[in-house]
Amino acid sequence: MRNAVFAGLLTSVLLAAVPPRAQARAGAYEKMAPVEQYLIADRDAEVALARSAAPPSISKDASVLVLTPRGYVTAAEGTNGFLCFVDRSWTSDFDDPGFWNPRLRGPTCMNAAAVRSVLPLVRRRTDLALSQLSREQILARLKESIAKKEFGPPEIGSMSYMMSKEQDLGSGHWHPHLMFYVPGETNPASWGANLPSSPVFGGGQDLPGGGRLPWTIFFVPIPQWSDGSSAEEHPGAK
Repeated sequence: MRNAVFAGLLTSVLLAAVPPRAQARAGAYEKMAPVEQYLIADRDAEVALARSAAPPSISKDASVLVLTPRGYVTAAEGTNGFLCFVDRSWTSDFDDPGFWNPRLRGPTCMNAAAVRSVLPLVRRRTDLALSQLSREQILARLKESIAKKEFGPPEIGSMSYMMSKEQDLGSGHWHPHLMFYVPGETNPASWGANLPSSPVFGGGQDLPGGGRLPWTIFFVPIPQWSDGSSAEEHPGAK
């Protein structure tokens, strides 16, 4: 809500640091469920869920994608360069036991730089998953695409909002947060990330068996949901 994407998508660096997808029950999602379980039948409901990723001042003028059995399609054309969508489980880490969890929903709203340089990889993983490929086959295809430089580093300034009170990242409603995509392998210490009392988490995107995604992601939890309410007041926040 890979994500992701979801999230994105739905990332390996935080598996030991934050609870969302890594806490899915081990062995519960060995293979893909029927495609219908990943879809949201009411398109208007999915649009609303996608827009909930960011404050209305941003999301009301954003483009919106919704998931279909053939991949993401445009449900609304925006005017401000942002794009919102609901990330699904297959954009999580390949070792994550929740990789095929059909309940995961990660509303995400990317800025224009991330739409151009990060979203294509999210869409590619989604298309591969919907083609009924196994987790191992998706990983192999992804590595081939990266080796061929079909996906490059993110543009400078790429970021996304994940502030939806309705997000479900595997263990309920994790903290609202911002995500920043940095080209290449960036030392987390340069951001003060992963240090005691630091509000920043992050690191590289290593892939099983070798190789890595072409970016480092930094997460910054924030104290309120997109509707302005306090994150501490949400009964499902963890």
